[in-house]
Amino acid sequence: MAGRANIPTNNSAIIAMIADEDTVTGFLMAGVGNVDLRKKTNYLLVDNKTTVKQIEDAFKEFTAREDIAIVLISQYIANIIRFLVDSYNKPVPAILEIPSKDHPYDPAHDSVLSRVKYLFSAESVASDRR
Repeated sequence: MAGRANIPTNNSAIIAMIADEDTVTGFLMAGVGNVDLRKKTNYLLVDNKTTVKQIEDAFKEFTAREDIAIVLISQYIANIIRFLVDSYNKPVPAILEIPSKDHPYDPAHDSVLSRVKYLFSAESVASDRR
């Protein structure tokens, strides 16, 4: 079908992460970690020494890779690069904002949730006109 995203059909689709040390460690212990032949990882561990440029570069790299199906990003980190997260409009890889230990989830800042709310409000307006 035209307009559908190409989702990798083999077993190579992986999850990427941009998060704090505790979150990344938890997901690595669950088996999410990956290092390819070029020694590139599928995660960026963000601490107080990580620059905004490094976060932006990791986000751009992960969203451009064809082997990544989902990018998990801590919401407080997504807020740092909000302009990039909000301007990303491809279905694959999906961008999911997650809470971290020190920063609770705020649905008001979640770009995916705001898009879903917008779509449902537009649908309800369209159905009322019928």
